[in-house]
Order: sequence, then C-alpha cells, then structure tokens
Amino acid sequence: MVSGNLFHCRKHSWPPEEYIGKATLQLLDFDSAAPPEQAWRRRLNSHANILKEFSVTFVEAIKMVRLGIRLWSYVREEASHGRKAPIDPFTRISCKPSASQGVPLGGMGSGSISRGFRGEFRQFQITPGTCEPSPVMANQFSIFISRDGGHKRYASVLAPGQHEGLGKAGDQGISSWGWNLSGQHSTYHALFPRAWTIYDGEPDPELKISCRQISPFIPHNYRDSSLPAAVFVYTLVNTGRDRAKVSLLFTWANSVGGVSHSSGDHVNEPFIGEDGVSGVLLHHKTAKGNPPVTFAVAACETQNVSVTVLPCFGLSEGSRVTAKDMWDRMVQDGQFDRENFEAGPNVPSSPGESLGAAVSASAWVEPHGKCTVAFALAWSSPKVKFLKGSSYHRRYTKFYGTSEGAAEHLVHDALMNYKRWEEDIERWQNPILEDERLPEWYKFTLFNELYFLVAGGTVWIDSNLPASDMRNGRKAEIVDVKVTEVEVNRKDNAVVKQTTTHDYLCNDDSMVNHEGKNNHSQRQATTLLDLQNDSDDVGRFLYLEGVEYVMWCTYDVHFYASFALLELFPKIELNIQRDFAKAVLSEDGRKVKFLAEGNTGIRKVRGAVPHDLGTHDPWNEMNAYNIHDTSKWKDLNPKFVLQVYRDLAATRDMSFGVDVWPAVRAAMEYMEQFDRDGDCLIENDGFPDQTYDTWTVHGISAYCGCLWLAALQAAAAMALQVGDRPFAELCKSKFLKAKQSFEEKLWNGSYFNYDSGSSSNSKSIQADQLAGQWYTASSGLPPLFDEFKVKSSLQKIYDFNVMKVKGGRMGAVNGMHPNGKVDETCMQSREIWTGVTYGVAANMILAGMEKEAFTTAEGIFTAGWSEEGYGYWFQTPEGWTIDGHFRSLIYMRPLSIWGMQWALSMPKAILEAPQINIMDRIHISPGLVGFAHNGKVVRKIANKAKCFGNSVFQCAC
Repeated sequence: MVSGNLFHCRKHSWPPEEYIGKATLQLLDFDSAAPPEQAWRRRLNSHANILKEFSVTFVEAIKMVRLGIRLWSYVREEASHGRKAPIDPFTRISCKPSASQGVPLGGMGSGSISRGFRGEFRQFQITPGTCEPSPVMANQFSIFISRDGGHKRYASVLAPGQHEGLGKAGDQGISSWGWNLSGQHSTYHALFPRAWTIYDGEPDPELKISCRQISPFIPHNYRDSSLPAAVFVYTLVNTGRDRAKVSLLFTWANSVGGVSHSSGDHVNEPFIGEDGVSGVLLHHKTAKGNPPVTFAVAACETQNVSVTVLPCFGLSEGSRVTAKDMWDRMVQDGQFDRENFEAGPNVPSSPGESLGAAVSASAWVEPHGKCTVAFALAWSSPKVKFLKGSSYHRRYTKFYGTSEGAAEHLVHDALMNYKRWEEDIERWQNPILEDERLPEWYKFTLFNELYFLVAGGTVWIDSNLPASDMRNGRKAEIVDVKVTEVEVNRKDNAVVKQTTTHDYLCNDDSMVNHEGKNNHSQRQATTLLDLQNDSDDVGRFLYLEGVEYVMWCTYDVHFYASFALLELFPKIELNIQRDFAKAVLSEDGRKVKFLAEGNTGIRKVRGAVPHDLGTHDPWNEMNAYNIHDTSKWKDLNPKFVLQVYRDLAATRDMSFGVDVWPAVRAAMEYMEQFDRDGDCLIENDGFPDQTYDTWTVHGISAYCGCLWLAALQAAAAMALQVGDRPFAELCKSKFLKAKQSFEEKLWNGSYFNYDSGSSSNSKSIQADQLAGQWYTASSGLPPLFDEFKVKSSLQKIYDFNVMKVKGGRMGAVNGMHPNGKVDETCMQSREIWTGVTYGVAANMILAGMEKEAFTTAEGIFTAGWSEEGYGYWFQTPEGWTIDGHFRSLIYMRPLSIWGMQWALSMPKAILEAPQINIMDRIHISPGLVGFAHNGKVVRKIANKAKCFGNSVFQCAC
C-alpha cells in the first residue's frame, strides 16, 4: 500500500488555470464542460515535432547482417502473397510520425480511430492488423458565428493552421475552407477515455467553447466498452451583449484512411432517427475483399438546436457539389436544406471520386447564455476477416446485430447514453484522482496509458467460434482429448460438480510432430466450455504487440501489460489465459524457418507456451514470430504459470484454475529439459532465448532464472489448491534446490549478475533482474529472497540504471556495467524500455521503496509525456535510446504502469489471505526426483479441490 512519504515526491501539476483563464473555467463549470484538475494538457499551437527513430550501430549491423538478409527475403515472400510480415523494418510509412497524438475514439475491439490533440482524425485501424496513420483532413469540426445585425461574422475550421497537402488556396477542395484558427488561446486536456478542447475566445472573442470527447471505455462493463462510437459535446457560452447564431459543422470523408476514399463504390445516405438524432450514413466498400464499413455521423436535435445535413459533397475535382460549395453555403446560411433528408442514397462513387458528408447543428445563444450541442460518430464493420483464417463477428454485434443499420443505432444510443458513460467513468477514476498521496503526473499518465487498449489494434469477437466453421472446405469435427472431473468450491461457496473436457475443434489436416510421427494437429483448442451459451461469456479478445510488430497477444509482453486487463476487465484477462492454456496442449507440426539462425523447426511444440496467437489466422496458426525458435525460450512458460496463478489469486475463480491446471502442469514439465546439470535451475542456451531477443544469455540468467524460481513456487501453491499434492511437493523440492543454486551462482553481494557466463556483460546490472519477485509479491506469495537481497538489488538498479542516465529523467536503462557505463552489448541492452521501467517501479513499491519507485517511473513521464520530453504521448514506444530516439511506437508493454497501481492497491483476495507461508504447508515426501513424462497431458486431478474458499490459502487440503 502507498505510504504517506509520497508527499515528498516532486509533482508535475498543471492546474487548468495556467492554460485557461479563471473566468472561462468558471463559465464552463457546468455539465462537465470544464476540464478536470488532473489532466494532461497542451496548447493547440504547440509545435508537433517530428519523432526520431533509433538506428543500429555499425557493430550491431554487422552482427545482424544474416538476419537482415533472411528477414528481407521473408518480407518479400509474404508481400508476394498479399500479406504483411509481422515484423517489417524495411517498409516505411507514408507520413513521418510526429508528436501530435491524442485520445483515441471508441471502445475496445471494434476498430479504432485516433484523434490528435489539435483535432485531426488519424491512425485508422478498422481492418485488423492494418494501420493508416495519415490524417484524413476532410474530417473536421468547424464553426460559423453571426451576431445580430450580421456585422460580426466568423467562420473557421476548429483546427489550427494550414496543413501540408491541402492544395492550392484557389481550388474547389477543402483548402478553400477557413483554416484560420491560430490556436494561441485554445488548449487540449486529456484524461482517457475523455478529452476536452477549450477555445477561449477563438475564433470569436466573445464566445467560449468547450468540446468534450467521450468514448465508452468503462471498466467491468463488457457491453458498452465494445461499442465503436464516440460523442463530442460542445458547450457554448456567449459573453457578448448580442445574441449569436452558432452553427457547428461536422464533416466526414467516406474513407478508412490512406487512399481508400478513391477506390469507388462508396455510398452516402441521410437518415432521421428517433429522439431527434439525425445525420448521414457513409457506406464504405473496402478494397482487397475486406468486410465493408458503415460510418454514421449525427447530431441531436433539441428545442434549441436544429440539425440539417448535406449527405454528399465532392472532395475531388469535377464534383457536382464541391467542398467549396458546401463551405460557402454554411458561411451564408449556417445550415443546409431540410429537404436533403429525403435525398436517399447517392449513386455509388466512381474510382478516383472522393465523397464527403456534412452534419450541421445550429442554435441561438443569448447574451450571457449557454447552449449544449452534441454530435456523435459511430462505425460498424461487423465481420472480422483474417487473411489466412476464419471470419468472426465483433463483440458489439451481440447487441446490435450484423446489418448495415447497426451504425445508425450505435450513433443514436451513444447520444442517448453518454451522460451515463461519464458518470461511470468518473466513479471509476475519482478515487485515484482524489488520492493526495499520489503525484499528479502519475494520476493522468496512469489513465492515459490505457489508450493502447483502444488504439493498439484490438479485436474483440462475439463468441469462441468463427462466423463459419468451415476451413479449407472441410467441416470441423470435435476430437476428445481429456476429461477431468473435480468438485469446485466457487466464489459463492456453493460446491458444484464440474467437468472440464478438453475437446478440440480440428480439421482433418495431418501434421508431423517434432518426433516425426503423423498426428492430427491440435491446432486451436476450443473446449466444450467455449461452446456453452453462457450469459457470462464475454467473447474472445486480441490485442497487438504494437502497430509495427503485428502479432496478436504477444505473451512475453502481455506478462507486463496484463495488469491493466486484470484490474479493469478481468473476464477478458482470464479468457486470454484460457486461450494460451489450450495452446500449451496443442501442437502444429508445419515447418518454419527461423530467421536469426537460419534453421528450421515446427511451428508449435506441445508443452511450450506460444510467443503469440498468430497474425493472419489467430488462434489457429500461432507463433507468427519467426526470428528465433520460441519453443526454446526460457521465459514464456514461467510467465504463463505466474500469470495464471496471479489471476487465480486475485479473482478466486477456482473454475478457471481447474480449467487451466493441465496446461500449467504441462508447461512446468516441459521446462525440465533445460535443467542440464541437475540443480533444478534452468539454463539459457547462448542465444537471446527470452523477451530481450537480441541480448544473448549464457548459463543461468538473473531474468529467466528468477522467473523460474517464482514459477516453481506459484506452481506448488496452485497444485496444493487443486488437490495435486504430489506435484506441489515436487515443485517445492525443486524450488529449494534451485534457489540455492541461483544465489550461489549469481548473487555478488549487492545484486544478481546478468548471467553465470564469462562474457563481457555477465556482471551487468539488468533492470529487470527481479521480474519473478515482482510477480511473487503481486500474487501474495512468500518472497523469493530475503529482504536484504531484494532491496539491495532494487537500490542498485535505482542508483545505476536510473539515476546515472540523465539524472533519472529517462527511465531505467536495461543494462548497466558496474562501473557506471551503459551496457552496449546490443541495441536492447542500451535501450530504456518504458514498460520494463514501470514494472521495476512496481517492484520497488512492493518492496517498500515508494520514493525510488515514483522517481524511476517519472523518468518515463518526463521523457515521453511532458512538454520538455520527446513527444511520445498516446504513442508510447517499446523503448528509446539515451538520446531519445524511439523504437516501435504504440506498444503494448507500457500498460505495465497498471502494475504500479496493482502494487498500490492490492485486491482484497490477496491482502486478506492468511499470512502463513504456503510453502511451509507442503511437506516433501522422500524419493522425489523429477517431473513425470508419461506422454499424457497431465495426471487426473484429485476429485476434491475444496481448498479455495474465502481466501486464497484457506486450507492445506
């Protein structure tokens, strides 16, 4: 728990009055129009500098030349099949990344659109795995103001400055619009999932404007959080003596980003809905056979607000109604003809022709009066289609169906429900925002890092089964693998009989396993539990490692990010773990070439936790990552065991524990092959066999060895709970022997050496050396080492990896030599990883080192989010170098800041557990040697697993 000494932490506090006049704040202090005190802020005229990407050194390039050649060949081969390689460092995006991002739109898993802090809509990710980063400049809000008598008129796009690529000022396109907002008196305020843009007397000095952006990201709400919709609420305050007619305009292009606007066959259609909601539907026919998309832009008509539309205008040359015609009409009248609602759908666009739509909402604002105008945007692309796999229906279709009309219903419900959404969001956020012990920067960075769960390429499907169960012309059949019967003492203490049947949906493709024998591939394992039509079913969820590393649910990175899902959407987190549990017990014998070494192996080895759930056919073709053979990685299996146990301890969901126990045991048994000297401790194999996949490890390593120790302890505790006492005894026996070996070979008196080898960096200080201890403490298990060793190691990391790099203002560098110089063995050892830094800070909190923890994490804020930093807000990269050059923007791992929040507010299920060392309850029987390898998945679990009651360790069975 956080202690009072956090008062001594330096606070980055930006009161809103430093950006907005106090008088304006008072005028907007109603209906949530004023931004909160705790928010990330920027002025709209702030310079959005171009970001600088990292580059490898000459020595690093020489070392990776063979890998580069093989990767280049692989990227070209994938492109020849119309596919994008999951890792492609050779193809550069069309627009250079800049420090211009803001809060993204919509809920999770239905496609996303980001919105920059200056108002531009960009980063379209409607098609899974595809990101169109360039802004669509026709997508804008604009304002038209006229005072009584017409002697004062204002017309402006509500985005600052002229933009590159808008064309000549005299043409008929969008450059003819009024791009005249300076942004000098306008500010942006972000607290995900909401944002506020305040126009303090721009463009009309006598009009104060607040635009509030709201998306339905609501923890524990598995319905609304899946909706592809966002609301923009404009609050207008007239400070002048004359009443003002104000018309707000929302324009939207029929486009999903990039050049999609000109592909043809797009149709716009006006609509008048219920409750005064009216607008335009934009039906977009996507290219390359991707599922179509329908956008809905709408406003809500009230007693004081009149809504009109122009369903179609041209964004290209030769249009009947041009962008300039549309603008001129708004300047003159402030609205469109009511008859436009009766226009019906337009003739489908021709290739090369670009269409836009416009919705206008007009109102009179009395002198010193106030008015609210609400717009909404929704998009509906009900089907997810992967290039090599099945099609699925998105989660929101469970509530809105799959027809084109869903977008109209979505936009209507968004306008009707946004106030309830805000109430729920405030109820969730306020306890943290009002906690005076916490630094101000931490509060809003904590929430804003959640942007990734929307903008990180998420996919959330309705059910566990594809839209069609046909694959390659063959019908799937159910193959029985294993049945385990247990009695489960559920959270409500009701003892019920449960049968966990590991039945798999398989096609009849015959695969070759790693022993060369033919067998039916247990590809994606779909259990009968998945087939149940359970009201508690929340579907299945995918999120990318990053927009540059296009792999779903990359597991070694999910290890860090998963704290956010467990805290906010625990049912999603448990389902992801179930997916990996099934994957552990499956095998895919198809041959794969591994690019780093040039050798070949099989795609998925039974017993090994996959690196990821795939790219072009997730759940069915796993391990899209092919740089190394990850079946030989040493961190994936321990990370699986640790995550499963943490999730079990936090949720008390024993049915989950029973369901995944066979995979946990199989994962532990698989690792015994890497203990080559019989000391019960796994060894690394002289290549980067871990999440640091360019950083070679020899022998025993601090990172993987510590994870393994923690996994042995977690597996022992879990085995005790499910009634597998012999396995609990075996894990404890191994733990005691492995711990002794680990400390003897790596502890040097102040920290654990990087590895037990004799290379130049074997004694390096690795920031992540206590990752296993982090999870042990986060799960309520006994510490792996005595308090002195834990605190000494963390203090060493703080003194060297943190404070010796720009005075602690950049985060924790991954590797540091004991002489105080950065370890430059490889590009990753010299990088600062944002997510690892947050994880180290969480570990420090758990060790009672709060001051050091927040100073460590503040370095990520300073370099990434502050005004003096490099501009990585809402696109936090995997890491940066000491000179601030990034690698892999919009990355999953920084969600680990929620590991800090987990440490600060541990769930009751863990805090209330009896303070009795779980390992002390396990009495080792004589004669234990090693894990059993009898060819079966696992032994049958004991029939009675009743030790999971009101606390995690209620009894010793």
